[in-house]
Amino acid sequence: MNTAALIVFAITYLLISLQNIRWFHLDRPSGALTGAVLAVLLGVVTLKEAALLIDYDILVLLLGMMILIGYLEVGNFFDWLSARLIVHAHKPLNLLWGLVFASAFLSCLFVNDTICLVMTPLILRTLKRARINAVPFLIALCTSANIGSVMTLTGNPQNMFIGIQSGWSYGAYAIRMLPVGLISLLFNGLLIYWFYRDDFKERRAPMTFHPDPPRLDGWLTLKAGLITVLVFIGFVTTHQLPLVAIAGGTLMILIAGKKPALAFEKIDWTLFVFFAGLFVVVGGVSKSGLPQYFYEHLRPWLGGNTANEIASFSLFSVLVSNLVSNVPYVILAGQWIPNFSDPKLMWLVLAMASTFAGNLTIVGSVANMIVMELAKDDVPVGFFQFFKVGFLTTAVSIAVGISFSLFYHTVGW
Repeated sequence: MNTAALIVFAITYLLISLQNIRWFHLDRPSGALTGAVLAVLLGVVTLKEAALLIDYDILVLLLGMMILIGYLEVGNFFDWLSARLIVHAHKPLNLLWGLVFASAFLSCLFVNDTICLVMTPLILRTLKRARINAVPFLIALCTSANIGSVMTLTGNPQNMFIGIQSGWSYGAYAIRMLPVGLISLLFNGLLIYWFYRDDFKERRAPMTFHPDPPRLDGWLTLKAGLITVLVFIGFVTTHQLPLVAIAGGTLMILIAGKKPALAFEKIDWTLFVFFAGLFVVVGGVSKSGLPQYFYEHLRPWLGGNTANEIASFSLFSVLVSNLVSNVPYVILAGQWIPNFSDPKLMWLVLAMASTFAGNLTIVGSVANMIVMELAKDDVPVGFFQFFKVGFLTTAVSIAVGISFSLFYHTVGW
């Protein structure tokens, strides 16, 4: 085993894991970039090999989707939709369920991090003016966005990786994961209501304030919406996810009638650095046999028959995803999938478990941290305040996911 590869792997995953430390100012993208540069400097890979290790299909897919999302943001679509949701809720309980399903539905179509970023400020302002406890709604927003994102291959960054690597078609994946997501979503809403049931009594929390919906650029939104529909039709009817996404994004640039810079400003470019760095690190350590070395030592806990593999791999994924973040874990764990007895099914298990793992703790997913960071000055949510809901919703969701995975294996579907 290559010692330099082991050093690069350890440093990279340590840098990615160390977040929310006052004196430590590196974020996950810079941690991944540091690991990639170390891999070249220590001779794990050459600079030319590093460029070839980057999976450009995933970056192209991500860019295409982010361009479409960027134009929808420029048109104020997400802000407008959030405001309409609040206006028509009337009661706190209605708002809870509306938020649960709206954030989940939008996240399964677009990237969940973006949905949390654009919806949180309006939810905060409205509930503050209405004098309603915002904590259950903030928890509902991020946990539901995470759950909703499991239902499609474009719902979150790790699913995009799985979509490219696994061979699952967009439609076949969605059909299998849709019931898993919907049932988990229902339990998530019920659990939040149960923990905060006093806040949903109408006499204690009347909806006395409604925001004025922001001005919607209807023409731009219509164009972006039509292209988005065409893109998802392309996803379902072809296996060319990156080509369809970037074609849709490019067409949107051409017909938008707006400066492309307005949409480009909305794109999270650091996510591309994160992915590129991780591809170099994982590709480099793969050359050394390190992922296989890890798997051989984990085999007693992850192996056995398919039923045991599904359960143990799911629980292991939840644990490690919370230690090093789900995206780097999925890129590493993808190296192990061929070793399982049913590799195609285990890609589904990996998508399900790594996504649901994001609801265990506040630091479990980027979506959680976006919501809590935006809310920290007005409505700070404590670690254990989130964890009491997150633990149960993660446990229930994982149980639902394991059950459906076992069913799919049993019927051979």
